Amino acid sequence: MTHKLGRGLTYALVSVIALLIAVPVAWVLFASVKTKGEFYGSPWALPGALHVQNYVDAFVTAKMGQYFLTSVLVTLFGLVLVLAVSVPAAYVVARYDFRGKSLVEVLLMAGLFINVNYIVVPIFLMLVDWDRALIDVLPDGFFIDNPAMLSLVYAATSIPFTIYLLTAYFRTIPKEYEEAAALDGASRFRIMTRVMLPMARPAVTTVILFNFLAYWNDFIISLTLLPGDGKTLQVGLLNLMTAQKAAADYGRLYAGMVIVIVPVLIVYALIQRKLIEGMAAGGVKG
Repeated sequence: MTHKLGRGLTYALVSVIALLIAVPVAWVLFASVKTKGEFYGSPWALPGALHVQNYVDAFVTAKMGQYFLTSVLVTLFGLVLVLAVSVPAAYVVARYDFRGKSLVEVLLMAGLFINVNYIVVPIFLMLVDWDRALIDVLPDGFFIDNPAMLSLVYAATSIPFTIYLLTAYFRTIPKEYEEAAALDGASRFRIMTRVMLPMARPAVTTVILFNFLAYWNDFIISLTLLPGDGKTLQVGLLNLMTAQKAAADYGRLYAGMVIVIVPVLIVYALIQRKLIEGMAAGGVKG
């Protein structure tokens, strides 16, 4: 009886949490296809028709399409950079002993406690100084207002977390797999890419999701390092929100919100199974 009661309370709590998440998302989706006049009626009323012109206006007139492309490129490049550095580094830390290893692990652990939002101003000033040093060669600047540099900052600041998580997972994989591959003549690089990396796919999927969310949802860093027209989607959404509130055109505003939300939902839907497998495997092996 107690077990059934506990299970029932658990299901009830999960259902309430799911509703708290689903209802606002559904409301934004419906609001994004309403006409301007429908907003002055009941806020919970369903739209009379699908007013897709809101999305056209958001993409073209409000430049959300341009901002969306910038966010996609910055996020993908940042993920490629962080994985290219973190996967080999985590493998080396997990499997090899070298001089200074303890110091490296301490520094990586310390990096976990540094919030990049607190150091964005020093990063900005450093990049400004670099642009000033190269003003004779690159008068228009290179480091500020450069999406590639934003990706580099994203990757550099998320490396400690990524290496820490991957290192912990690599250490749970039995060494017998590597020894068997070495007996077959596989090089260290081949062992890492063909043996260890496929086995660590759940952990890799987990770091991809967490870093994707951090890059995609970032506002402060992109606002600081991209002051020009090449804004990311989050900064563009703020500009759209300011403009549409003044114009009382809320349909275009909510269309912009949907453009921000949908990629996150798609990415999570694609990798949720691997994410759950990674959490389950980590819980069993840990």
